[in-house]
Amino acid sequence: MAQYIFEPFKIKAVEAIPLTTRDERERFIRAAGYNIFLLPSDAITIDFLTDSGTSAMSDHQWAGMMEGDESYAGSRNYAHLRAVVKDIFGFEMFVPTHQGRGAEQVLFSVVTGPGKTIPNNTHFDTTRANIEARGSTALDLVIPEGLDPTNRHPFKGNMNLAALEALIQRVGVENIPLAMMTITNNAVGGQPVSMANIRATKELLARYRIPFYIDACRYAENCYFIQQREEGYRHKTIKEIARELFSYADGFTMSAKKDGLVNIGGLLATRDTALFEQIQNRLILTEGFISYGGLARRDLEAMARGLEEALDERYLTYRVGQVAYLAERLLENGVPIVEPPGGHAVFLDARRFLPHIPPAQFPGQALTIALYREGGIRACEIGSVMFAKKDATTGEVKYPALDLVRLAIPRRVYTQAHFDYVAEIITKVYAQRESVRGVKIVYEQPRLRHFTARFEEV
Repeated sequence: MAQYIFEPFKIKAVEAIPLTTRDERERFIRAAGYNIFLLPSDAITIDFLTDSGTSAMSDHQWAGMMEGDESYAGSRNYAHLRAVVKDIFGFEMFVPTHQGRGAEQVLFSVVTGPGKTIPNNTHFDTTRANIEARGSTALDLVIPEGLDPTNRHPFKGNMNLAALEALIQRVGVENIPLAMMTITNNAVGGQPVSMANIRATKELLARYRIPFYIDACRYAENCYFIQQREEGYRHKTIKEIARELFSYADGFTMSAKKDGLVNIGGLLATRDTALFEQIQNRLILTEGFISYGGLARRDLEAMARGLEEALDERYLTYRVGQVAYLAERLLENGVPIVEPPGGHAVFLDARRFLPHIPPAQFPGQALTIALYREGGIRACEIGSVMFAKKDATTGEVKYPALDLVRLAIPRRVYTQAHFDYVAEIITKVYAQRESVRGVKIVYEQPRLRHFTARFEEV
């Protein structure tokens, strides 16, 4: 029987949840072109679209925002953030950005270009798009276990080291300006990466003098999994694990809207002095001055405090425990999910959930529509809509290995009754799964089409 984790906090403010009828939801989803991204928030009962920027901030963070020093340059809030970044990550050279894709845009605008290749365990959507928009190739090199939804490998997010070395030898060191590691590995189910794999990846790249960068959105959750699952780390603190992890990195990007526990903000750091000069120049051109990076200074303060709060082991036990609770409720009812559950979301396996819908009819998208219709739950397709690619020469569509639906859980927002409701709705949809229809795209953009595409049911 699934056990719920005790919340290590009290609720100080509340927000009303919209309640809608099935007829109202039918009208809403039709008007949105069957795309959950285009639904208004007032039409959503439980919003699991993303855990990015949707967290509840603490009273300590809100108090810090009242201490915002809105000086254009050199505010005391920037000084606090600088001290926190040095303490946790060990980096002296960093800039704040408005969010993670801002960090990606600045970094890739100065390191990538036509003919270049960026390997990663698995790129997520905006990372891939920022690389490809500059004529470079984004390659995913996760271990085979990461593509098997039922394999309970403890670190399914790991980099495939043999594939990485083969890539380096095939395309040449000169065509790989850097390699990345996404922690946790979002696109394959929020799966963690082991410290041993991070260390080995660094050692391999160092032999070829290729810089190693971390996509650190959910680094604290990854560090928690290392503590719980990897030999030699059980008695180390999360901060100690984080310091070791980032000691292997030559730089990192981060959306602080995840493990920074803020609604807006990001970071970009490097150890390369010459590259840092280029980053600063690009930041000033596109984001803002180097000590605020497109953010109000009060947001810098909230980020500094949130980065520290996310290392609290009581919080992380509750955070990962919430995800595990929902996963276990679904498994008890026979619902196919990615196992084991990750740290920020439960991922439904849409191909096993809806085996009668082929990838060309987007089973993940069809499932998000069904969940919304049945219970006002907004989830996110991570599959053929998001990642399918058409060959420019042959016109053949290459579908991703997985069609998933992510139930991304906002931090410190929902309680046990909400998760029980979600489990009941998903179980009901699963019992009626044969009635769910596939969809076709009637409008799409050339990149990041999932955000604005419109569909019709088949």
